Amino acid sequence: MRLKQLEIKGFKSFANETVINFSEDVIGIVGPNGSGKSNIVDAIRWVLGEQKSKELRLDQMSSVIFNGTKRRKAGGLAQVSLTFENTKNLLPTEYSTVTITRLLYRSGESEYRLNGVPCRLRDITSLFLDTGIGSNSYAIIALGMVDDILNDKENSRQRMFEQAAGVSKYKVRKRETLAKLKSTAEDLERVQDLLFEIDNNLKILEKQARRTKKYFELKARYKELSTELAKMKVAAFKERQNEVRQKLEVEEHRYRQVEVEINQMEAKLEAERKGNLDKEKALSDRQRELNNLAGNIRGMENDKRMHLQKQQFLEQNQAKLTEEVKTTQARISQLEEDIGFYRSELNGEKRLEAKLEEELAAAEAKLGSIRQDHGQLKAGLEDIVHEQQSLERQAFELEKQKAVNSNQAESYRQDVQRSLKDIDQRRQEVGGLREKMTALEAEEKTKATAVALLEQEEENRQNNIRQAEGELEALTQKITRVNRELDAKRNEYKLTKSMVENLEGFPESIRFLSSTKSADWDKETPLLSDLIYVKEEYRVAIENYLEPYLNYYVVPNLEAAYRAVQLLSKTQKGKANFFLLDAFRDYTAPMALLPDTMQAINLVETDPAYRNLCSYLLENVLITEKDEIRESLPDSQFVLLSRSGRFIQRRYSISGGSIGLFEGKKIGRKKNMEVLDAAIKRLERDENSLSGEFYNLKSKIEQLKAQRTPAQIQEQQNALNRLMQDKAALSTRLENFESFIREADEQRSRIENAIGHLEAANEGIEGQLAGKNREIAAVKERIANADVNYRQVAEELSEASSAFNEKNIQFIRQQNKVSTFQRELGFREKQLEDAHRLVSSSQQALSGTADEILSLQGLVDGLETQLQQSYEERKQKESILTEAEQSYFQSRGGLNELEDNIRKAHKQSQDIQILVNNLKDKANDIKFEISSVAQRLRIEFNVEINDIVNQEVSLELPQEELELQVDRLRGRLENYGEINPMAVEAYDEMKERFDSISQQRDDILNAKEALEQTIKEIEETATAQFLDAFEKARIFFIDVFRSLFTEDDTCDLILLEPDNPLESRIEIVAKPKGKRPQTISQLSGGEKTLTATALLFALYLLKPAPFCIFDEVDAPLDDANIEKFNRIIKKFSKDSQFIIVTHNKLTMAAVNTIYGVYMAEQGISGVSPVDFRDYEHSTTFEIAEN
Repeated sequence: MRLKQLEIKGFKSFANETVINFSEDVIGIVGPNGSGKSNIVDAIRWVLGEQKSKELRLDQMSSVIFNGTKRRKAGGLAQVSLTFENTKNLLPTEYSTVTITRLLYRSGESEYRLNGVPCRLRDITSLFLDTGIGSNSYAIIALGMVDDILNDKENSRQRMFEQAAGVSKYKVRKRETLAKLKSTAEDLERVQDLLFEIDNNLKILEKQARRTKKYFELKARYKELSTELAKMKVAAFKERQNEVRQKLEVEEHRYRQVEVEINQMEAKLEAERKGNLDKEKALSDRQRELNNLAGNIRGMENDKRMHLQKQQFLEQNQAKLTEEVKTTQARISQLEEDIGFYRSELNGEKRLEAKLEEELAAAEAKLGSIRQDHGQLKAGLEDIVHEQQSLERQAFELEKQKAVNSNQAESYRQDVQRSLKDIDQRRQEVGGLREKMTALEAEEKTKATAVALLEQEEENRQNNIRQAEGELEALTQKITRVNRELDAKRNEYKLTKSMVENLEGFPESIRFLSSTKSADWDKETPLLSDLIYVKEEYRVAIENYLEPYLNYYVVPNLEAAYRAVQLLSKTQKGKANFFLLDAFRDYTAPMALLPDTMQAINLVETDPAYRNLCSYLLENVLITEKDEIRESLPDSQFVLLSRSGRFIQRRYSISGGSIGLFEGKKIGRKKNMEVLDAAIKRLERDENSLSGEFYNLKSKIEQLKAQRTPAQIQEQQNALNRLMQDKAALSTRLENFESFIREADEQRSRIENAIGHLEAANEGIEGQLAGKNREIAAVKERIANADVNYRQVAEELSEASSAFNEKNIQFIRQQNKVSTFQRELGFREKQLEDAHRLVSSSQQALSGTADEILSLQGLVDGLETQLQQSYEERKQKESILTEAEQSYFQSRGGLNELEDNIRKAHKQSQDIQILVNNLKDKANDIKFEISSVAQRLRIEFNVEINDIVNQEVSLELPQEELELQVDRLRGRLENYGEINPMAVEAYDEMKERFDSISQQRDDILNAKEALEQTIKEIEETATAQFLDAFEKARIFFIDVFRSLFTEDDTCDLILLEPDNPLESRIEIVAKPKGKRPQTISQLSGGEKTLTATALLFALYLLKPAPFCIFDEVDAPLDDANIEKFNRIIKKFSKDSQFIIVTHNKLTMAAVNTIYGVYMAEQGISGVSPVDFRDYEHSTTFEIAEN
């Protein structure tokens, strides 16, 4: 098989359509850097299915599309086609020419084609499996991959040997088989979980079936006895009803007679009332006149009393004012005497104050003169003393400085001697340390680079493993949840479907009508339970309420229902119930609500044609979110359902309790099947998608874990740490020594300068000390002379100051005394002025009070006269009122007697009416009792009262004993607990399903054993084939290596884990003659390249690849090695094509045809071919453009 042609369009820098024909055995691709040579290799990788953008030197896969230039727009499509000639039928296809194509659009859509037919990447991968062709095969080698092979990056050696040995397909099969085995184990786990769940439910259903059968037997006996009891009760009720009707007729006749008597007495009462009304009006007029007169009298009496009280108050006030004037006038006399006394004393004290003020001024003048003399003497003496102290301090400082300078100079001389000795010693040590530092720095740089690369690789690997394992765990949990939910939905769907198809839980009449095809009946007529659908959270509550009506057929009109009844009657198939749809056409539902509730009809989904019917059935039915029973309902029309279905509350009753296993399964079965079917399909899609993601993630984790371990990192890091520690210690010592020498030299220079300065300073200090001592002696003599005069003036100042203070105290005392007399005089004058004003205002008030007293006396006398006249008039009117009252009360007595008689007649009428109402209530109670019996028969047994009312009682038992048996049976049924009416049918179906799934479990176990055996066979076959191929490749490697080097060179391939060869790493031993490298990394660049080339050609000998691509692999080789490289390519070109991307002229000369890659337009690559067979002896080639 050979490469025939490569077509590129819109891929990376190849914007134009470019065709490269591979007609020769050795083809070279040349061109300047950046011209796009390696893009040809990338195009071949890409079309073979490369999925990693990093391998194509890109950040993202969409970058393979031509990105445009300044003159050319970006492309919308990248397309590469690669054509093979299948001459040796290496590819498993009947075509002699095979073309694979890959397209990627700017929108992100991609496409693969095989001979122009769209296909999957998997089809292309399968086609080239174990042919040596692939995006990651050993047939395509770039320069960077040489290091990857030598360093065994990402286990690249193992992968190459697998491809050459042809065991890749076994590993793929093993991976697929392991995936199937895992899937089988998961299926087995799910089946076992399902069997466990079904087994538990099966035991429950078996017990429920036995209880259900016993329950129906008790219910049949209860129906029989209840029907007989109803016959007895109805007969007794009818007899009582006749007795009550006769009594009711007699009492109604009496009631009518009493009503006639009442009417006659009320007519007479009206006539008497008219006469009495006139007398009442006259009496009222007399009372009103008397009341008006009495009111006038009370007003005049009040006025008189007020005037007398005011007169009394004025007389008391007049006496009080008179007394107050006398007291104030006496006070005025006393104040005038006090004012005269204070004015006389104040004049004498002011004369004394002026005298003291003159004496004080004289003493102050004398004190000021003496104080001035004292200050002048004191200031002069202090100046001399300060001058002496200053001179003494200056002399002391000079002596101290001289001593300090002497000591410091001696200390500096000793430091200089020690410093010179230390400097010589440190300089000798610094030379040796610098040589060691240079060697350590070079070694550290090498180690740090190696560690950084290893750590980055390991960190990336660990991060990828952690991220992938986290994603795998989350994905596993998600798959488990989806599978469990899917199993539950499938089981629920099957059970619901079985119930719908078999009409489980429905009476015989329903099953008959739903399966009978007749001209009088349409078997597709819906039941109420099939017409409505309710969300799951409210389904139990609404189903419990509608339970009596769920088996009703919904027919269009009465005629359809009648035909169905006739059909059931004729075939003796029982009874059925029907809703007449046309009867609800004009029905309108009320919209009443209670707080914290919602209308049940709003939770029901149904066709608009049946909306009125549902509104009627759920009229005034409300749903509450709470499971709390209300204390009372405000209106009897409401029915309250709890959302959970635990109770139904009406105004006068409540029912409820536990919720059964199958409650909520009757309503909307068909609609629920549609919902379940959609959910199952969605979950199946989710399960398939998640499984694909799971296997991809697991494969990724296995690949990551198979990569490099951190042992090498730790070893390199330890070595680097030791180097860094040694370097740090050495650097610290070197810096300390150099710093010491530098600082010691600087310090010695500073010390010598300081010593000179100190000695010169001491000489100057000695001259200054002699001058200061002479100045101090002169100042002391001046102080002795000034001190005698100062002491004499100080004594005179003390005497003058004492005299001044005494005079000042006397003057201040006199000032305070004068101020006190002035304040007392002002206060007395103010009091005198107030007293004069008070006497004047009091005398004016006395004059006004006397006038007002005389006026009030006249008013009181006038009122007294008017009161006497009014008293006489009141006495006359009281006599007239007494006569009118006697006449009115006499007439009123007759009226009262007549009203009493009417009240007695009304009382008799009411008693009769109550008796009549009681008899009517008894009649209604009897009707209600009969209706209750009828309703109970209809609800409990679907029996109409008219069907049994004329039948004879068949049991010869007393009614009391029969009631006792019925109550006992009812109690047993009520206390029987909840039953499952479909338990028997459900048990049979679940038993059948249990047996079926058990068989599936056995099949899965057999499949698991078969898969484990398959894996074992794959392992054995692949291991044997791999070991055989490895041994052959090892021999080929030694031969090729020695042909590239010398016959005496040492080389080998070693399996590090011979017991597990398929997973073992492969070690390369390469020791050219004269060298003993510990690892391959110690070889030169050319030796590494030749070693990798030897390994590659050893694999080509084992399994020749149809073609080989070398991308600048020869770059590290010198001319001698290039010749070896070209010879071996020439040798192998008989079996394989070689495509070489190169810059080496010798390699260019060795190829048959060259394709020159260039950029005629910036950013856009082009290709031109040159045939070198016409230039066999040339060393320089000119490439001509097409």
